[in-house]
Amino acid sequence: MPRRSLTVLLINVAVVLALLVVMLGGWTRINDAGLGCPDWPGCYGHIVLPGSEQALAEAQALYPDQPLLAAKGWLEMVHRYAASSLGLLMLALAWLGWKRRRDGRYPTRLSIALLCLVCLQGAFGMWTVTLKLLPLVVTLHLLGGLAILSFLVLLRFRILRWQQAARLAPVHQRQGKGWITLATLVLFGQIALGGWTSANYAGWACTDWLQCERGGGVSLDFATGFTPALETGPNYQGGHMPRDARAAVQMTHRAGAVLVLLVVGVMTWRLRKAGWPRAPLITIGLLVVLQIALGIANIIYAVPIPLAMAHHGGAVVLLLSLVWLSQQDLVVDKEAVYACAQSC
Repeated sequence: MPRRSLTVLLINVAVVLALLVVMLGGWTRINDAGLGCPDWPGCYGHIVLPGSEQALAEAQALYPDQPLLAAKGWLEMVHRYAASSLGLLMLALAWLGWKRRRDGRYPTRLSIALLCLVCLQGAFGMWTVTLKLLPLVVTLHLLGGLAILSFLVLLRFRILRWQQAARLAPVHQRQGKGWITLATLVLFGQIALGGWTSANYAGWACTDWLQCERGGGVSLDFATGFTPALETGPNYQGGHMPRDARAAVQMTHRAGAVLVLLVVGVMTWRLRKAGWPRAPLITIGLLVVLQIALGIANIIYAVPIPLAMAHHGGAVVLLLSLVWLSQQDLVVDKEAVYACAQSC
């Protein structure tokens, strides 16, 4: 297989696997399986969770304070296996990038930076377990996974442009790309708030979709809600915040959703004026509305697993949509491309 085809194959597989890892991470967290294995990198002292009753009993004896639930243990281990496989792919992409470091068009720096980010993400995965779901670590672990996925998509675009550099003839860049960057940063901040809400089990703090609680019986303790707990040792599964603090976290997350809606709305208006195509802008606007609707449904129905997972997946799709849109800024002269195809 030609080197260029191999590189494209590897980056395509890496993007799909990174998406799978992010979704598995959400499924693990939503099913309270973050401590399905109380140790790292093994699971109850084993690389593969044993199957026999005697072996399971021996494994449980190693960690008597953590009930052994095989289903949750396997869920956590599958997530780790997928993440480890992604790490190997990133190593291969970084190696290919290093070999092409003298080619100024190839995204070598991004390939190597992604490998470093994956290594850091592995450390956060370890700390998530060893620090027993410390909310700050859990939130940063979520953001690290999304950052890796986003940068992998960006790397894919840059590799494809490197591969097609001889055939493409871009004539200019569309104006307004800064609005996409702003919308992406605001969305990333909102996802961080969502991660903080989830890591502190604040999704159940409010019972009304418009107010926190009908009649205003809950006060909002923002100081406690946004002061990271740094004490190591306690098990943070289930959360330690008082309800007033969790309510403040959830209400802030709701305000963030309104901000995302406003920023994406302004972005859509400005990009249409700058000549960007209508269809992807409308699609992203609808995705924001759908994501807000899923958030409201989670409040009304007390965060059932299917709706929580749909909300998690919606955030991932929306983020990737903005990353994709940011790479649609080049306007290509089709006649120049055709002429080059005939003579280049």
